[in-house]
Amino acid sequence: MGAFFAATVGEFLKRESAAILGELNLKSRSAFSTLRVSTVVSWERTISVLKAVLPRIAAVVPTASDWGLLLEYEIPRRDRRIDCVLLAGKLILVLEFKTGESGAVLAAERQAEHYALDLRDFHRESRDRFIVPIVANHSGAFVPGLANDASVLVRPVLVAGDATLGEAILCAVQADHSEVVSPQAVLHVWNESAYAPVPNIVEAAQMLFAHHSVRELSHAHAEVYNLTRTTGVLVDAVATAQREGHKVICFVTGVPGAGKTLAGLNAVHSPELMRDGRPAGAFLSGNGPLVRVITEALAQDHRRRTGETLAESRREIRTFIQSVHSFLKEYRKSGKTPPERVVVFDEAQRAWDAAKVRKEFLQRATAEERQDLPAANSEPVMMLNIMDRLPGWAVVVALVGGGQEIHDGEAGLAEWGRAIRESFPHWHVVASLEAMHGGASMAGSRLFTEPHPDALSIRVEQHLHLPVSVRSFRAEAVAKWVNAVVEGDAAEAAGIVRGVSAFPIKFTRSLEQARAWLRQQTRGLRRCGLLASSGALRLRAHGLEVSSGFRGGFPLEDWFLAPATDIRSSNALEVALTEFESQGLELDWLGLCWGGDFTWSETGWQFRQFKGNAWQRVQKPEVQEFNRNKYRVLLTRAREGMVIWVPEGSTEDDTRPPEWLDATADFILRCGVSQI
Repeated sequence: MGAFFAATVGEFLKRESAAILGELNLKSRSAFSTLRVSTVVSWERTISVLKAVLPRIAAVVPTASDWGLLLEYEIPRRDRRIDCVLLAGKLILVLEFKTGESGAVLAAERQAEHYALDLRDFHRESRDRFIVPIVANHSGAFVPGLANDASVLVRPVLVAGDATLGEAILCAVQADHSEVVSPQAVLHVWNESAYAPVPNIVEAAQMLFAHHSVRELSHAHAEVYNLTRTTGVLVDAVATAQREGHKVICFVTGVPGAGKTLAGLNAVHSPELMRDGRPAGAFLSGNGPLVRVITEALAQDHRRRTGETLAESRREIRTFIQSVHSFLKEYRKSGKTPPERVVVFDEAQRAWDAAKVRKEFLQRATAEERQDLPAANSEPVMMLNIMDRLPGWAVVVALVGGGQEIHDGEAGLAEWGRAIRESFPHWHVVASLEAMHGGASMAGSRLFTEPHPDALSIRVEQHLHLPVSVRSFRAEAVAKWVNAVVEGDAAEAAGIVRGVSAFPIKFTRSLEQARAWLRQQTRGLRRCGLLASSGALRLRAHGLEVSSGFRGGFPLEDWFLAPATDIRSSNALEVALTEFESQGLELDWLGLCWGGDFTWSETGWQFRQFKGNAWQRVQKPEVQEFNRNKYRVLLTRAREGMVIWVPEGSTEDDTRPPEWLDATADFILRCGVSQI
């Protein structure tokens, strides 16, 4: 859509304020259902301040009349607008006009800086230009930012009052002595420029629930991005199942951060599958933290967009985002059929095996229910059995990540193949080549571990595999680097990391140094946070508690969603979450806190678990693999960069031997990372 108003500075100064206000009002009708009085008052102030300031700037900078000026520039698909953009020669000035207490101004600073970062990362015509965020409060002196760094495209935020805004703009223009020579940005080209954001999973879910198409969620830095085609295959599978009365199961695979969860959400919300404006299917996940965080984020956004209460919004969202364990418990025994004919099973590789199902149900069942527990089946068998009861057609979409099993009792992809082969051979299978044959992205997992019957109906679809990470929009080789690290191949890791210079991976032995680096990197509304393995229990000596008892009482929604000023926010860098709370979610900047459960030695990785007052060696191969996968998950949560902290050991504490941690630090450095 672009800006509500766009003109050169010279043209703006010639236009009557009332005419500009009228154009803003006219353009706003397609964006706002109702125009608030406060919005009009804000526009009047912006126009008045600019009318007073710009002539003084033009008197000092003769070319200022040719600058581009845009009011209410829309950040596409973010439901946000920049108050004013000035295309000042080779610079882009992002202006936010705010009023209120110091807290409101601080929030405005973060917002303006966030807009500037988004323009840098996702707006084609802003690429490689210097961008200066400026906040104008009603009153106050001009507050200069920090000294400019020629390597940093987004300059420090400037703060000014209405009367000193001109001083701030002149400071930004005159202080830029970079050698980068860029021509004056062409107003209409900049206004109509491609804008390709890479939203995080929370933002993407909000966009989909606000009825934006997945086609708008394009990848800014990848030529191969087939999320749209993946959705097309899934929609076609549903249409075919409905037309022919078949039962169909689809397997979607992908590298970490490729958007598998997003693909599932999008399939449920594709226009072809919507009924009366509501999704025709349900999104089910065994990942409790992800369900909690996504549900709360969507509820907050729904309240903002609709005006309904938060409680009403939560009820609305919970009808189509549900816990898979609750879904299975509801229908496994009753014989009832669910209302949904399409269900998406997120992180299907983590579905419980039969032993885990029985253990969990025994723990939660009443005394009466324990007397009548049926023979335990795995969750893949239970899911297919429930959907098989539906007369006619039904579709299950299984989203599968390779090497992501992180707990005992998680059956893996092969259990789905066993369930189909032994109990549901009449179901039609649509799967990616990687699901059928394994591969690096699947960490060796595959659907059928032994030859499957020829009678099975199997169709291989290449677009059901997502090969490109959309979590890390700066570097797609990060997952390969992580795999090399957790597999113990330092030489390969060092070779890979040289190709991901845009994604900084740093190292330190100091937690305070790690925190300081994260705070320095995290600008605008970006999020940073600390993560640690659930087995890293001796991080307690450094003030980080990762026990299940502590984590169970911590408000995860606030950690992921609360603003940086909230001490419960991830940005406070006080609480480290584990692989269980972070799997499927993401941070912009990550601090990974290494533990004694996974340390390096001359013979390779050593696997341990902490019991009572001492570490115990992990001998079972499957449990060793869980430990390895924990770090695989943790190391792939960042979108923009990360720092790895390996603590110093203590000769006075047998649970923190220096030799374990020193050897681990040496190995990680050999993997090509640089120290802070």
